[in-house]
Amino acid sequence: MKPRHSIIELNELRDSRGCLSFAQEGDQIPFSMRRVFMLYDIPTGTHRSGHAHRGQHQLLLMMSGACTVFIYNGEDTSKADLDRPNRLLHAPPMLWLELRDFTGGAVCAVLASGLFDEADYIRDYAEFRQLALARS
Repeated sequence: MKPRHSIIELNELRDSRGCLSFAQEGDQIPFSMRRVFMLYDIPTGTHRSGHAHRGQHQLLLMMSGACTVFIYNGEDTSKADLDRPNRLLHAPPMLWLELRDFTGGAVCAVLASGLFDEADYIRDYAEFRQLALARS
């Protein structure tokens, strides 16, 4: 079975002071988080990612602005628009992600299930597709 991404919509508490959303491991976050990194000051027309992970899960959220995430599982392509902080994308291992169409001032936070490990990255799409098809 091919891995599938999922969209997690966080509850939003809204009052005269603004909005509050939250997520915690075991409820909205479906894995133990070991690392967080942020993408920001992204020049117009730039895309990010362009790789897959062998074993790590990722949770992407836009802290500010918006982007479109293109998701490939080796056979199918889908996309997700991330345009508010309470709409998260969960990407399990073996999904190739490309982040595009960033708005001005966009800030994307990524929560990862593992520490940085170059051996976990698949940076060549042909290799990814071969591995993904072998898993079917």
